[in-house]
Amino acid sequence: MVSAKLHKAKDPQEESAAELAREIKPGETILDLVHVCRDFDKVRVIKDVSLQIRKNEFFTLVGPSGSGKTTILKMLAGMDQPTSGDIVLGGKSISTVPPDKRPTCMVFQFLALFPHMSVGENIEFPMKVKGIPGDKRCERAYELMQLVSLPESYYKKNVMKCSGGERQRVAIARALAYDPEILLFDEPLSAIDAKLRKTLQKELKELHARSGKTFIYITHSLEEAMYMSDRVGVLCNGVLKQVGTPSEIYNHPVSRFVASFIGDTNIFEVHMSSSGRWEASDFPGMDIKLEPRGDRLEGYLVVRPENLRVIDDGAVPADNVIDCKVRNAYSMGSRIQYQLISGKKEIMLELTPRHDHGIKPGDNVRLGWNAQDAIFVDE
Repeated sequence: MVSAKLHKAKDPQEESAAELAREIKPGETILDLVHVCRDFDKVRVIKDVSLQIRKNEFFTLVGPSGSGKTTILKMLAGMDQPTSGDIVLGGKSISTVPPDKRPTCMVFQFLALFPHMSVGENIEFPMKVKGIPGDKRCERAYELMQLVSLPESYYKKNVMKCSGGERQRVAIARALAYDPEILLFDEPLSAIDAKLRKTLQKELKELHARSGKTFIYITHSLEEAMYMSDRVGVLCNGVLKQVGTPSEIYNHPVSRFVASFIGDTNIFEVHMSSSGRWEASDFPGMDIKLEPRGDRLEGYLVVRPENLRVIDDGAVPADNVIDCKVRNAYSMGSRIQYQLISGKKEIMLELTPRHDHGIKPGDNVRLGWNAQDAIFVDE
């Protein structure tokens, strides 16, 4: 017999938010943050953030600890409200809509599973609260277990007897049981060992594709963001510095902060001399060749370690060449990272083992890069 709770009229606010989310087409904006600010004790921690998140995309917010990632996620979930600005879904404000009336569900860092329940009971809990009959709950739980790659035999297994990775899957399955349009992830893999984390990153990306849901993910791990995301937003001190695909942000950072946060890099301060030549503060007297910069007279040159090359006998000349001494070499499996020094400036170089030129700590080498291999930023 169907529970009477199933026939209870839906809250208009809840129905409205859910319907709006369902009506939005894939690729269209599902959430729109409009000049959002958040103050705590008169201190502004989120500063005029505007951001559009598309339906069905995997969007990740990255930034150092304290940059405001979790605060934004809580506002999206309805656990907090903007001091000013608005959060819009389908043209309607949801800034004051409570969490249980939004088409969202949060997967927390510490999972918040019920330790006294089985895997199946944990997954079924949201459906039980909604008054869905037991047989329907069980059927849906098995479907979700299959979706997150949990064996059917785990249905009656106590959740605390599962491994860390298995509990993570249970938490995601339980979130999906709410049937949200948007899943919010609060650094869910940060407490998991490195090898398992790589596996779960792959599974999360595959699950995103299978589920058809919108994923909004926060992490301080650059690797996670680059590996899983359709787009990435880089946050620093409450300011959204840049939004783009992982490739766009890595290859075309808009600032020194973004360049240094998204991957290893070499940054040189450059300026136009009185004679009309570009010079680097770290290499006095050396002409720097770079692509035309319009009317800008100073800035910073970003050169990724993999864009530097060794200039030895027979090598093709480079636009810019510096003399260095090798300090250390670090094997990273598929590549070798070298720490060098030129004057007082530390330089990073990356080579594959096949093209390492046999260089070792203590060697003097010449490094070069071409103008098109460097990125110019103003700040």
